[in-house]
Amino acid sequence: MMRRIELARGQRLEAGDIPRSGGIDAEVLNVAARIIDDVRARGDEALRDYTEQFDHAEIAVFAVSEEEMTEALDLVGDDFKEAISAAATAIEDFHRRQVPQSWFTVEEGGIFLGQKVTPIARVGIYVPGGRACYPSSVLMNAIPAFVAGVEEVAMVVPPGPDGKVNAFTLAAAAEAGVTEIYKVGGAQAIAALAIGTASIPRVDKITGPGNAYVTAAKKLVMGEVGIDMLAGPSEVLILADETAEPAFVAIDLMAQAEHDPKAATYLVTTDPGLPDEVDEALEILLEDSSRADVIRRSLTDNGVVIICPDATAAIDTANFVAPEHLEVMMAEPLELLGSIRNAGAIFLGPWTPESVGDYVAGPNHVLPTGGTARFSSPLSVDDFLKKSSVLSYSLEGLEMDGPTVMTIAQAEGLEAHARAVGLRLAMAYGLGDDDDEEA
Repeated sequence: MMRRIELARGQRLEAGDIPRSGGIDAEVLNVAARIIDDVRARGDEALRDYTEQFDHAEIAVFAVSEEEMTEALDLVGDDFKEAISAAATAIEDFHRRQVPQSWFTVEEGGIFLGQKVTPIARVGIYVPGGRACYPSSVLMNAIPAFVAGVEEVAMVVPPGPDGKVNAFTLAAAAEAGVTEIYKVGGAQAIAALAIGTASIPRVDKITGPGNAYVTAAKKLVMGEVGIDMLAGPSEVLILADETAEPAFVAIDLMAQAEHDPKAATYLVTTDPGLPDEVDEALEILLEDSSRADVIRRSLTDNGVVIICPDATAAIDTANFVAPEHLEVMMAEPLELLGSIRNAGAIFLGPWTPESVGDYVAGPNHVLPTGGTARFSSPLSVDDFLKKSSVLSYSLEGLEMDGPTVMTIAQAEGLEAHARAVGLRLAMAYGLGDDDDEEA
């Protein structure tokens, strides 16, 4: 079912061996650009037109009302409320450990330096919706923002054809403390958050994954507002040896593949017999899957099995792929952790399926995709903060560092930079401006 590659000793995986799109389709970018321009020109009127066109819903008022929130909470069961509350608690506990502090120090000569950490004032979070339901995405975006100290969190989510937002999504928003919710999705929602309309005030940063048009819109508005990342299709890589349980490997591949036909799945193993055992397990498990068609298409189109000669080659392969999710089903997985450099989230051992990370463990499930784990990190409290450098010099401090500043500035040909120091020193000692270089 999944394409197979067998690496010889000393052979390395190449970029063309793994199924990745390599960027955003140009036509998708063009469509997103036209939508953004239209929202910029027509505001709410454009939002209503696109919501009717794409979501088949007529929206008079975009903001979700208190009555709609109450109705949603009445519709979801107590089991869900308890589950979402437990997940929210775990996510908050994990992210509170990430909060950085401002710091300041006094150097010799009365030089005061430091870093001031400040929450972003207003953030927009995108939650996929419409036919789908992603209450977990509400928690993963909103809770770190509130932990960071963001005062205003505006959530956008596509409505269903009935003009309503999924009740589970709204219940998650209530649990997270989000009260500003708008019934709009797609590239038009990103445009509204970035530009602002009569109904939706603009934000300073946008976070949250969406479809290709949402990602394209985020790319286009980046600079007008901040964004978290450009998320692509989801992916998992399972590192496995002869100790791995084939059924566990198979179900975890399925758990990723059921997201989307474009989801990417990788099995990297040192056991040549394991892929056949996994295939047998897949066939059995797929018999009872309601999403078998999507899973088969994903595994066939975007699934790769890579058989490696040893554990070192397997880990090198995993680091090359730099997957969004990396599961380690090998003997003594904790001992391998230090060798893993590139992964959005690392799941160690047979009893740690990706599912626990998606929902309740606490770490964020908004993760770098498409190999960007080589240089990117999961969504965190840091994404909702900004840092300012703080500097304060005494005259003594300027006397100490001033000559160095002037030397470098003059080498760069920036005369006023040098004189900004020299003039101060000259005036401090009663010298004229012409004497500032000698000061």
